[in-house]
Amino acid sequence: MVAQIRVGRGGRLGAARLPCYPDRVIASPGTPRGPDQGAAALDDAALADRLRRHVERLAGDIGERNLFRLRALHAAEDYIASCWGEAGLEVCPQAYLCQGEEVRNLEVVLPGQRPASAAILVGAHYDSVYGSPGANDNGSGVAVLLELARLLSGERLGRSLRLVAFVNEEPPFFRTGLMGSLVYARACRARGDALAAMLCLETVGCYSDAPRSQAYPPPLRFFYPSTASFIALVGNLRSAGLVRRLLAAYRRHARLPAEGAALPSLVPGIGWSDQWAFWKNGYRAVMVTDTAFYRYRHYHTAEDTPDKLDYPRMALLTSGLAAAIRELANVPAGQGESACTSAS
Repeated sequence: MVAQIRVGRGGRLGAARLPCYPDRVIASPGTPRGPDQGAAALDDAALADRLRRHVERLAGDIGERNLFRLRALHAAEDYIASCWGEAGLEVCPQAYLCQGEEVRNLEVVLPGQRPASAAILVGAHYDSVYGSPGANDNGSGVAVLLELARLLSGERLGRSLRLVAFVNEEPPFFRTGLMGSLVYARACRARGDALAAMLCLETVGCYSDAPRSQAYPPPLRFFYPSTASFIALVGNLRSAGLVRRLLAAYRRHARLPAEGAALPSLVPGIGWSDQWAFWKNGYRAVMVTDTAFYRYRHYHTAEDTPDKLDYPRMALLTSGLAAAIRELANVPAGQGESACTSAS
């Protein structure tokens, strides 16, 4: 079957269908919301400063952090735990052995008013690839994770919210049994945990208004912006409904534009982070990303340093995500549940 494309408002891709997937939404309709000015400016500046300090601590003071620099990996773990502890949150380390060394995922839970409802999980990996200090990949994702905890910890949401810092996302552990998110997702599956959504924060700090600053795998460049001024919400085909709900909630509140897509997992980059581990275990999951190597030339290099990131736009992303998560968590019990809980 020939691919069919329907163009939505403003000439943007409204929906597309690929061969063998006649009912799967590939891109989400709607108009991205741009930044505005107003009373939030001071809050944005303070949030941007906190995000900068997190990234400078992780990728500057600590630097490269992985099993090959174990002291630095543990220093990053301690920093995350201390930030959550200072916020009054109970940190639950989940340790396992990796090549004879103990490594840990870190989790905090914000209990919801409906503990029987499927939870929302937001995660980011805190290790960096060998040879890189990992400011954008993934100090940026961890910084946003820490600030989401601060923004949401004083609220009593409908659903419980899990915030998890994953270890061992980078090679040589990626897509192996020693990958932290895969260890965690398998444990969720073994317990029968229901998750309404898993959001993976992956490389979220690079933005540009320069023409042709955004690249894509073919043929997506024909349907999405050529400037790297947006955040992307990306899922596999099975997570299409979750992509649409998250994108709609985000666009109702956020001042950083967003684009969404649910694509086959074989598209390069679509499954290259912790959301993959949840897909493999039957959960719907979405990667929140600046698209990494499709726009960030310092990806997986020694030049991935804190000075390269756009902290004001990271602040807009963080506040927008907090509002979107709040909306999804407060959906009445039973609404949307069957569309995004775990599969049998």
